[in-house]
Amino acid sequence: MSLSRDQILGSSALLREEVKVPEWGGTVLLREMSGTERDAYEASLYRDREASLVNARSKLAVRCICDENGSLLFGESDIAALGEKSSRALDRVGRVAQRLNGLSDKGLEEVVGNSKPSLGDEP
Repeated sequence: MSLSRDQILGSSALLREEVKVPEWGGTVLLREMSGTERDAYEASLYRDREASLVNARSKLAVRCICDENGSLLFGESDIAALGEKSSRALDRVGRVAQRLNGLSDKGLEEVVGNSKPSLGDEP
């Protein structure tokens, strides 16, 4: 049976997953982004292609780390501070956030426009 308009618009279930982050001394709860949130995230990467790789992990983390009610714990102003935390912790959080949101490294590179320099590129 096909879903009705009201059923679709009435659904609010975003996937959530708890992740152990020993570097931070506990666990965090991550949630899937809404369509609008994901579009805004991808647009932020596309707008500033050169800077998009700086704090890339924390940019994703602030859009996915939430409380038990699904409310985000961080905002845009927290990106730099979160970026100063353990890269291993941010990698762990980032991998789960990517999976929850159907993001792949290749897909993100396409959004950014393959601006990632190779090791042999001149500065």
